[in-house]
Amino acid sequence: MLRAFALAVFLALAFAQEIAVLTHGSFSLDKNLMAQFERETGLRLRFLKGGDAGETLNRAILTKGAPIADVIYGFDNTFLSRALEADILLPYRSPEIRNLKATLLLDPSFRALPVDYGWVSLNHDRAYFKDRPLPKAPADLTRPEYARLLVVQNPATSSPGLSFLMATVARFGEDGYLDFWARLRDGGVRVAKGWSEAYYTHFTLYKGDRPLVVSYTTSPAAEVYYSEGKYQEPPTGNLFPELAFFQVEFVGILKGTKNLEGAKRVVDWLLSKPVQENIPTEMWMYPARRDAALPPVFRFAPEPLGSVRLDPRAMAQNRERWIEEWTKVVLQGQSPEAVRRGRR
Repeated sequence: MLRAFALAVFLALAFAQEIAVLTHGSFSLDKNLMAQFERETGLRLRFLKGGDAGETLNRAILTKGAPIADVIYGFDNTFLSRALEADILLPYRSPEIRNLKATLLLDPSFRALPVDYGWVSLNHDRAYFKDRPLPKAPADLTRPEYARLLVVQNPATSSPGLSFLMATVARFGEDGYLDFWARLRDGGVRVAKGWSEAYYTHFTLYKGDRPLVVSYTTSPAAEVYYSEGKYQEPPTGNLFPELAFFQVEFVGILKGTKNLEGAKRVVDWLLSKPVQENIPTEMWMYPARRDAALPPVFRFAPEPLGSVRLDPRAMAQNRERWIEEWTKVVLQGQSPEAVRRGRR
């Protein structure tokens, strides 16, 4: 009897319909939630990690004719227009839409539905600045005594790096952002390839030599959460909400899926209350659902007031140019004036 039951379970799993989900490299959810979904639906989840938000979307676009997944999750508002213009997504009005925050519904065609949101922000090491003055305004960062304390990420290879670049465009304007970056360059800012290198190699909290780092507004809360009681208060803090860049991450069903109904169930699941309430301490983003409760540790992650945003269309139209101009100024040492002349 038991053998027959075990065989039946094995066969059910073996022949379960597989749903492939293409995600960014930071995707993480409680395995118990995944197992419960598989039990309740008879579907088997397979996650394909595609790098950062931009790399993940690129994989979906490059395989448009023969999609490698049924669902894509993790492309953000800096890439939203590109995803829609590439015409790789199917519209889906999930029944969970009614529970989402209306301000996050950025795609009226419902091809991209918001799963979570957050802010890329400057973090500082509280211990380092205990007896030293913090910069008082964003412009202070360009002073040599602060620029040489800052590590940022390359916007060509890093999602938070790109978001911070966008924040400087929004804050200082099309012309002013280049001057800001030129002064940072001359002051000694360090450029890392990605977030992990910047945070875990160069940030002073992890024995690096840079007490200012581009990270997330939730990073201080994460430090408390993972400290296993070592920290009762965050060892880091956020700086300058006016340089915090608003980020929304989306999910969509890829055109060409061979299991449309299964893909819809995955989208509904990602927007369900249990998954939404798991997101904060797994991916350190805020849930898109209005009724999702935040964990107590998120008292250390207040939403910043006065953060900056850019129109998705403006980002789509200018993203590559802004990255190219940043590269010329910061990495190649060209003057902002020369780069601006090159636009004509």
